Amino acid sequence: MKLHEYQSKDVLAKYGVPVPRGEVTSDPAEAKALAERLGGNVVVKAQVLMGGRGKAGGVKLFENADDAASFAKELIGKKLVSIQNPDGMIVEKILVAETVDIAKEFYVAVLLDRATQKNLVMLSAEGGMEIEQVAEEKPEAIVRINVDPAWGVHDYELRKAVREANIPKEAQGQMVSMIKKLVKAYIEEDAEMIEINPCALTPDGKLIAADAKVSIDENALFRHREFADTQSDSAEDPIEAEAAKRGIAYVRLGGEIGIMGNGAGLVMCSLDEVSAAGGKAANFMDVGGGAQAERVKGCVELVLMDPNVKGLMINIFGGITRGEEVAKGILSAFEQLDVNVPVVARIEGTGAAEGLALLQNTTIVPASTMQEAAQKIVALTR
Repeated sequence: MKLHEYQSKDVLAKYGVPVPRGEVTSDPAEAKALAERLGGNVVVKAQVLMGGRGKAGGVKLFENADDAASFAKELIGKKLVSIQNPDGMIVEKILVAETVDIAKEFYVAVLLDRATQKNLVMLSAEGGMEIEQVAEEKPEAIVRINVDPAWGVHDYELRKAVREANIPKEAQGQMVSMIKKLVKAYIEEDAEMIEINPCALTPDGKLIAADAKVSIDENALFRHREFADTQSDSAEDPIEAEAAKRGIAYVRLGGEIGIMGNGAGLVMCSLDEVSAAGGKAANFMDVGGGAQAERVKGCVELVLMDPNVKGLMINIFGGITRGEEVAKGILSAFEQLDVNVPVVARIEGTGAAEGLALLQNTTIVPASTMQEAAQKIVALTR
């Protein structure tokens, strides 16, 4: 679960990592007061969980509080659209923070390295750039240190790393200290990633986290109740965000065939069968066990929010989930929503006969197997 920038910086500050002074607000008048308290030289940043905020016009520097307040008024309520998020996100909060005078920019992060099954520290003197671009163009500019799960990371490893990364001598000690704090924060906050980019070296030789990203393991949220309200808007995709609010497991995949099933394994098999039939799945969606008609209707509604969806494949194996309840939900969705794409339904198991009977004499196409359902929906979308 991604945290907003202001929350990420609060986490870092909790562990002693230097961050710029700043506060979050949804009120332009308060934004002016905050800018005045910070001396007028401020940066106003949209607090939306999407990439490319700056290029989308969501980040701007100011030299006086009046201009900052005017921009805040314009920004709050505005939809930002970026290459990474073409659907856009509405700005509900902004961060007003003091500007940082930057002499040099570095990159530092702690994240999970699945290949080695260890946590990983990444460090580069090429800050301010997308780390993927650095990795592609100058892979030697990135230094990696695996964190031993039993012993952690040692000072001598960090001192060696900052030298190899060409961090200036006056900042090396500060960087070693910062990385140790980041590793501690990463572990204690159940993080999946902590990234500082840029990690700024000021002209007077101080190291500061000018920008920060933190992602928390959703399975550990019971230990971090203060972030519970962020869960619903942690997705960059607006449909994923809406699904999170409804408590529905949904991931947008970019294809043209909507997928709905019960159980993650069955849904994954459905994705594979659609691919084998020559189609591309628009989403992963697990309606969950024991889903009632109203939940099924909500799931259909979510799938159809994607304008790229040209057809819907429903694959249900009744166990806890009863086939007739699924059918009732589908029919309710057809009654209340403008469903103008072909739908193929395969229902097996508990209540399957009752469910299929309810779907008779409708435009919904039945299928007896998952493979048949995939082939039919791919053919119908063409």
